Amino acid sequence: MRPMLRITTLASLLALSGAVLAQQGETVRIAWIDPLSGLMAALGSNQLKSYQYVAEYFNTHPEVNPAGVKFEVQGFDNKLSPQETASLLRGVIDQNIRYVVQGNGSGASLAIIEALERHNARNPGKEVVYLNHAGVDPDLTNSKCSYWHFRLDADTSMKMKVMTDYIKDLPEVKKVYLINQNYAHGHQVAKYAKDGLQEKRPDIEIVGEDLHPLAQVRDFSPYIAKIRASGADAVITGNWGSDLALLIKAANDAGLGKVKFFTYYGGVTGTPTALGPQAAGNVYMVSYNHMNLPGPIGEITKGFQEKMNDDMFTAATYNAFALLSNAMAEAKTTDPAKVAEAMEGLKFQGFNGQNEMRRDDHQLQQVLFVTRWEKVSDEYPYSLEKTGYSFQPVRTYEIAETSTPTICEMKRPG
Repeated sequence: MRPMLRITTLASLLALSGAVLAQQGETVRIAWIDPLSGLMAALGSNQLKSYQYVAEYFNTHPEVNPAGVKFEVQGFDNKLSPQETASLLRGVIDQNIRYVVQGNGSGASLAIIEALERHNARNPGKEVVYLNHAGVDPDLTNSKCSYWHFRLDADTSMKMKVMTDYIKDLPEVKKVYLINQNYAHGHQVAKYAKDGLQEKRPDIEIVGEDLHPLAQVRDFSPYIAKIRASGADAVITGNWGSDLALLIKAANDAGLGKVKFFTYYGGVTGTPTALGPQAAGNVYMVSYNHMNLPGPIGEITKGFQEKMNDDMFTAATYNAFALLSNAMAEAKTTDPAKVAEAMEGLKFQGFNGQNEMRRDDHQLQQVLFVTRWEKVSDEYPYSLEKTGYSFQPVRTYEIAETSTPTICEMKRPG
């Protein structure tokens, strides 16, 4: 009996060892679905290059890739359209790509969630997992939450909680103008801004509000004229891409330099150049990142700038691979169904500290920074778009300060 027991134990250990290394060396294909044409093409091109660059970093740095897999990212142009997104997703599934990343436009995010809910329910064993790096509509992890969706960015409720916490301590802010894109994200930014200010600074007056078409406006000077006429001393906007760059350009052209702008996406392609020296000290951004963070992300952003002559502003790409690799190591497989289960509640080392993928709603819990557009310095030397300026941290908010509640009623498989 004893020799047989030893043989059985040895066999079990060998099997366990094999399971630990089961995914070692596998290639994990990821479909990136976001805009590569239209006004947001420059933004999308930057993000696709960012994903591919960070994938290669993980492929060649085993110390940050515990699963030992090889990541491969393929880009698909959704033209910023939910309908095109759903069509592309069907093709991705037909190619047996089991992981999808997307973020630009919460409408496209919802299209992926709804499609995967149907596909995964009908095709057990062929499940697809979705990582969302920028679609920040709170509903996506609340009333419309999905087991197959994991959000890496902070949602609008988290960002606006931090933004209004910061604004409440600025006595000079008395009149606020809201300008946002006319879709779910823009509506949510306006709603949470009004709610947060009413709660924390009821003396602040909302002196104007505009919603404009997404990625269609080329001249924002009429909007800037309305802001000037309103007497606003601050603007809150969730605009991104060309819609923020052109808004800031129009503000600078009109000499609106004394008005403070509070943004989510001031570091995105084209906006830093539009800001220039005129905006120093007056434009703020709430983000999970700033370009002068130390560690691997500092090495990556510097290397990306040198190789691509561009800035890697979507640092959520790092956390996407870190989350996947740690979950695959935990699950000892690259199978999406088992990896999704491992990602629930997973704590892992992200580029911005210890993060947790909250089990309740699949919303990443992470620190947030309030940063301000300032001239580079010895302490903060990174220059965005080689302007000689960057968004520099003025306050850090820990997870306990950034977390917001959820009403998600997660429906798990089985």
